Amino acid sequence: MTATTGAAELAISSDGLTKRFRGQLAVDHADLAVPQGSVYGFLGPNGSGKTTTIRMLLGLAYPSSGSARLLGVPVPDGAVAVLSRVGSLVEGPAFYPYLSGWDNLARYDAADRSAPPGPAARIGAALDRVGLTAAARKKYRNYSLGMKQRLAIAAGLLRPRELIILDEPTNGLDPQGTREVRALVRQIAADGITVFVSSHLLAEVEQVCSHVGVMRAGKLVFQGSLPELRRTGSPRIVVRTADVAVAGKVFAKLGLADPAPGEDVITAELGAAEPELICAELVHAGVGVRGLSVESPSLEDLFVGLTGEGFDVDH
Repeated sequence: MTATTGAAELAISSDGLTKRFRGQLAVDHADLAVPQGSVYGFLGPNGSGKTTTIRMLLGLAYPSSGSARLLGVPVPDGAVAVLSRVGSLVEGPAFYPYLSGWDNLARYDAADRSAPPGPAARIGAALDRVGLTAAARKKYRNYSLGMKQRLAIAAGLLRPRELIILDEPTNGLDPQGTREVRALVRQIAADGITVFVSSHLLAEVEQVCSHVGVMRAGKLVFQGSLPELRRTGSPRIVVRTADVAVAGKVFAKLGLADPAPGEDVITAELGAAEPELICAELVHAGVGVRGLSVESPSLEDLFVGLTGEGFDVDH
């Protein structure tokens, strides 16, 4: 794992954060380091411990051991002091179906005893922020799934926030709703707000996130920027030829690791070898090279290697 950012520059940090349920480890000594101003994708298959981690960060569950900080404030002990600076959407939105979007937000605002005067301005600004001004008076039950998710995010934006935590915000959405929420995440991040978004979708990483944390069975198995994640994979040399057996001997002579022969193709880890040298050695050995390329592993390949499971590429 990569952890080079100073503690003072972290929006979220944890040290050995652990949660046990009846002896079973749900989160196992997670050391989070979420840079301020980043869009941090918290990824992993369903059941990998993402939601439990988020609940501990928000003071909704107490850790069995370890510690965490939001915006430099210890949680859960300092949750009351810091959560006014944090917006969140955890385990789906909860609104009254027969109230309008505006009236639902008015209820949220009224429940916040620390909110300053001027609720109409706050509600209007939050609805405008998520693109729901035209649907403000529409009943919640008539909202699409994407609109419901955006209204939930609007509830988290009723007051100025420094950090937004979203747990699976595109879960269950159709492609249009997914695009709407992604666009909203980009807009929020463009204003300098740190966004921590959990997901099991690779598209969230590729299109939205600047940093990534990957969970597997409760453990944080990778953490760093998206370019750092890509660099964890080894490029492979791909040779298309009818002389697979001879090409395999050339690969062995050059010390290429993990050779994988197939029908009219053979691949291996490129390592430090130069593709030009490999091509020259193949030709010298009489191999008829029909095609030669170097391929970097896809994000899906990297995630499968980290978690042992596939991820949904999209809905």
